[in-house]
Amino acid sequence: MSRRIALIVVYAVTFTTAAKLQAQQSAPIDRAGWLAGCWEQRTAKAVTLEMWMPPAGGMMLGASRTTAGATTRDFEQLRVTAAGDTLVYTALPSGQREASFRSTSISATAIVFENPTHDFPRKLTYRRVGEDSLVARVEGPGPNNTTRGFDIRMRRASCTQASVPGS
Repeated sequence: MSRRIALIVVYAVTFTTAAKLQAQQSAPIDRAGWLAGCWEQRTAKAVTLEMWMPPAGGMMLGASRTTAGATTRDFEQLRVTAAGDTLVYTALPSGQREASFRSTSISATAIVFENPTHDFPRKLTYRRVGEDSLVARVEGPGPNNTTRGFDIRMRRASCTQASVPGS
C-alpha cells in the first residue's frame, strides 16, 4: 500500500511541475523570445543597433541607437510587456513622448503591434527571417489617405562591440 501512495505522490508532483513549466513556457511574453539579442542595420552613413533582453518577469527590455560616425542621431528605450494574452510594445524615442502599441498578431516568426490613434507610426511589425535576420516594418498615415512606411532590415550583431558605418 505504501508503494502505491508513493507512486501517487510522485505522479502528482511530476504532473504539477510539468503543468507549471508548460504554463511558464506558454506565457505570452515568451512568444516574443525570438527577438532577444542584438540586431544591426548598417548603411554607408549610419549604424542602427537594437538590443533586446530575453523575456523575464513578464517583460522584455530593449534599446535602439543610430549613430553616424562619432555622433548619435537617434536613440530609443523600448519594452514589451504582457497584458493578459496581448503584448504591449512601448517606445520612448529621443525627443518624443512615450507611445504604446498593442499586439494584433503573434506567431513564431512575426509580431504586429498597432495603435490606431498614434500620429506616426500606427503599426510596427517585427518579422523574423531565418535565425540571423529580421525586418522591422514601420507604417502610418501618408498623404491623401495613403499608408507610408519603411523597412529596417537587421542582422544579428555583437552586443559588446561597437559598429562604425563603413566598417
